[in-house]
Amino acid sequence: MISTKGRYALRVLLDLAQHSQMDYVPLKDIAQRQGISKKYLEAIVKELVAGQLLQGVSGKGGGYRLCRAPQDYTLGEILELTEGPLSSVACLVQGAEPCPRAHECQTLPVWAEFDRMTHDFFYSKRLSDLMEPDAAQARAEAEDAYKAEN
Repeated sequence: MISTKGRYALRVLLDLAQHSQMDYVPLKDIAQRQGISKKYLEAIVKELVAGQLLQGVSGKGGGYRLCRAPQDYTLGEILELTEGPLSSVACLVQGAEPCPRAHECQTLPVWAEFDRMTHDFFYSKRLSDLMEPDAAQARAEAEDAYKAEN
């Protein structure tokens, strides 16, 4: 399950992408537009800055801005930064100790397939897709049609 932290991180980055005509955006403005506590957002943006997804400047005229263009952010990288691994079971987390039952585990294939689908889904979606839902839908339909033909 994606927590409030992950969902709010997406909303913060989307808000910044939509208000990119401004230089640095004050956190109080984002909090007000999104209806989220500024105090809660402070912890989230601190993590986003540390993960090099945002740049922050303090003082007069300060605030936050994206480090890259919206199309250069995947939802997967944002969620993994704020949520941790998107793996459904501990034995499939990258770097986990090998499971002694892996060779005989009859459920492992279904978890591995689920994790691949989750990973591929979130890493195929870009922050810019959330800005243009109609364009994103059209691209997805075109991609599906192309895959069906080939």
